[in-house]
Amino acid sequence: MQLPIVVGVDGSEGSLRALDWAAAEAARSRLPLRVVHASLWEHYEGMRPTFDTGRPAEQVLAEHLVASARERVHRLHADVTVVADVQPEDPVNALVRESHEAALVVLGSRGRGRIAGMLLGSVSLALAGRSHCPVVVVPAGPGAQPEQGRVVVGIGNAPGPSAAARFALAQAASRHGELFAVRAWRCPAHEAADHPLLAGSPASAHRLQAEEHLEEVLAVLERTGPEADVHRAVVQGPVHQVLIEEAEGAELLVVGARRSGGPHGPRLGPVGHSVLHYASCPVAVVPDTR
Repeated sequence: MQLPIVVGVDGSEGSLRALDWAAAEAARSRLPLRVVHASLWEHYEGMRPTFDTGRPAEQVLAEHLVASARERVHRLHADVTVVADVQPEDPVNALVRESHEAALVVLGSRGRGRIAGMLLGSVSLALAGRSHCPVVVVPAGPGAQPEQGRVVVGIGNAPGPSAAARFALAQAASRHGELFAVRAWRCPAHEAADHPLLAGSPASAHRLQAEEHLEEVLAVLERTGPEADVHRAVVQGPVHQVLIEEAEGAELLVVGARRSGGPHGPRLGPVGHSVLHYASCPVAVVPDTR
């Protein structure tokens, strides 16, 4: 059974961009598209229209939204199979549940109502930290024309390819594009000069370690994954800043879901949080399955 691409819609400009991105991805990957509207979005964000129809206003609005979304997809990609669903519950809970049986969950970076002016909507941020499948967050603005097929992925400290790296390579291959694997590194300000691994310049040693680790990870990734051109980049600087800069002009930036437990459940790590806020291209957050 083919798992669908799920896209959350709320009628905002941001969700329309997410819908268009998801529809194009469904057409490219030949997957069905599932359009989901959680009717409590308007309740939480202050949009409570009134219609004299004998039915709850939120239900009328929700049915109109998903019908319009389905028609929009059919106009853009007539060959994509589309189903639509209205779910009367909290949007985060609804989409987390959808993520159990989805190839991707896609949504816009901003919702409508009171939070529309924020850099990232509360639903997008919460879902990226809790989803069981990759989440793609599409920026609200149009941005610059991306370089076709360019996929950027951050390579962390873990031994071997992460789920994010494997997802990124598959995306690059399916787009007949190129994967840009980025390894950020930093030299601690205060480091013992007599450290056994740091003979000579400490900065040079840290860079060499980063290069060697990147090559080890990519050797396994290229041997076990689909074919695609893979480029290496070892860059000094904070991870989030390096990734945001390297992703300029990309079709997709891929990061892993580095989660930390807390009183309110899983949360994204600082790198995922930053790139979701500031990256100019769509960002895929891939949960670590190890």
